[in-house]
Amino acid sequence: MRTVDLILRKRRGEELSVEEIQFLVNGYTTGEIPDYQMSAFLMATFFSGMTDRELSALTECMMNSGEVLTLSEIPGTKVDKHSTGGVGDKTSLICAPIAAAAGVVVPMVSGRGLGHTGGTLDKLESIPGFRTDLTLDQFRAQLASLGLCFIGQTDEIAPADKRLYALRDVTGTVESIPLIASSIMSKKLAEGIGALVLDVKVGNGAFMKKQVEARKLAQAMVGIGRRLDIRVQALITDMNQPLGFAIGNALEVMEVSQTLQKSGPADLTRLSLELAARMIHLGKKADSLDDARKIAEDKLMDGSAYAKFKAVVEAQGGNSQALDRFDLLPNATGMREIVTPRAGFVSAIMAEDIGRASQMMGAGRARKEDPIDPAVGVILEVKVGEKVDAGSVLCRLYYTAEEGLEEAAELVEDAFRISGARPEERELILEVVS
Repeated sequence: MRTVDLILRKRRGEELSVEEIQFLVNGYTTGEIPDYQMSAFLMATFFSGMTDRELSALTECMMNSGEVLTLSEIPGTKVDKHSTGGVGDKTSLICAPIAAAAGVVVPMVSGRGLGHTGGTLDKLESIPGFRTDLTLDQFRAQLASLGLCFIGQTDEIAPADKRLYALRDVTGTVESIPLIASSIMSKKLAEGIGALVLDVKVGNGAFMKKQVEARKLAQAMVGIGRRLDIRVQALITDMNQPLGFAIGNALEVMEVSQTLQKSGPADLTRLSLELAARMIHLGKKADSLDDARKIAEDKLMDGSAYAKFKAVVEAQGGNSQALDRFDLLPNATGMREIVTPRAGFVSAIMAEDIGRASQMMGAGRARKEDPIDPAVGVILEVKVGEKVDAGSVLCRLYYTAEEGLEEAAELVEDAFRISGARPEERELILEVVS
């Protein structure tokens, strides 16, 4: 079997066998297949796509390239949640504690932010002392004691995906539905979960700009789960404006704390509760989705979800007092207001531009090795549909350095659209794929 022959066949759109895909994944993971050949295969896949059989085979090979956790010593169905990335998307830090407070075991292997989208690990690490570099034994122990743990992808979990993801990032092959789906699902299935809830973002601030593409991605991941006997549900949700009001790591942790204390933004609260309810239902803690929604709301309202989050923060070395005393979190040294020059209605807030501006100030990365400034970011003062007067504050930029500030401010100013008529209200949850 020769790598070049498989590249040529995939370039022609032919279906590869399970054995041929195993040869490619195993060869690249061990270093026998060089970067330049795997890059060619990724580009061929980008243009030719994959069949369902190929996609399942690729996912399984990547999943089995490292340790596959069983977690069988911990009773109950293990359920995780994953988002495809958005601006201001901090739902994992809300829905996971709600589900865990309801008795669901939530092994959450999360990622870091890249580009204009934020990462769960970066948000958590803005809490002083919080550690995400736990060993797998520590991961298991915390799941057994608290039912929830947040860690990053380790060298043991799906190492093939780790190598392929880095290669995709530098070869222009990120936006491929088969490659995205197999990357996400290989990591998630290696956690030893029995069910998964997906939040597939669509719109200006998402990787998927069109709903039809988001639907294809959701269907691909749900299909992988079905073929590998894992229950998967996907919500397709709107990302044409930031979720909530806060964009930036410590700023988003503050909003998480407020939401878990019942005073968060309506859109963030609603989506987090729906995601949590589906985790609770798939985790067999409720007979129906309506019952699961009631449980999720109860766990938010009675404070048990907030108590769970604080317990997890303490267990992972973080200072839980920072969730009540925001002065203990990283705080910016400067603030700039962005105002509207004219009255009208906010007809659009370009989420990607807000995310990019936040990244320019240091909240995000252009490259994986770039440092993060946990204190900086943007706080919106308005949402789409609100009426504003001339001179009203649209948002506030929080910064610690002047570098990049002017460019970021200009980008944010252009991100807001003001019109004379109130725009039609958009649905937050657009579709459910299961």
